[in-house]
Amino acid sequence: MAVNELDEDSQRDSEFLPARRPNHLVVAASLTARGGLLWLPVAGIVALTGRKQAAGRALLAAVVAMPLGHLVSLVVHRRRPHSTLPARLALPEHPRSSSFPSKHAMTAAAFGTVIAVEDPPAGAFVTPLVLLVAYSRLRTRVHWPTDVIGGLALGGLVWVVWGVLRRKR
Repeated sequence: MAVNELDEDSQRDSEFLPARRPNHLVVAASLTARGGLLWLPVAGIVALTGRKQAAGRALLAAVVAMPLGHLVSLVVHRRRPHSTLPARLALPEHPRSSSFPSKHAMTAAAFGTVIAVEDPPAGAFVTPLVLLVAYSRLRTRVHWPTDVIGGLALGGLVWVVWGVLRRKR
């Protein structure tokens, strides 16, 4: 399936992306991850379990990923999906910024990658949240699938690049 077909198919009703309004958990994931806010209490929980360094590094990665995502979106200006499906109308926000990359997915992936690398058991707790946030952006039709995939990939790269730079020092 070509990339354009994948993106266009996301605007139809399917088992994976139903056209009906998403459940409250999906909507809440999308709303609470706005601006990376979801990751603050998650980092707090991770820190309370004795993983303070992992939590701090994960927050740092999220703080770096968010503005990087905005910079990339200035260069790669892409229109957002236009939809009048009930799924799209579930969110009160109607962003007009560039669709690529999904900043929600990028920040989530940066945070989640750090946790998974620093502390794999904590990563098992955080990874489902990362995936839920990414799915929420697709399910509510505010991003194309390639925006979310790109955001996840770029978010993961934030930690990889930071790790390489850290080793060089």
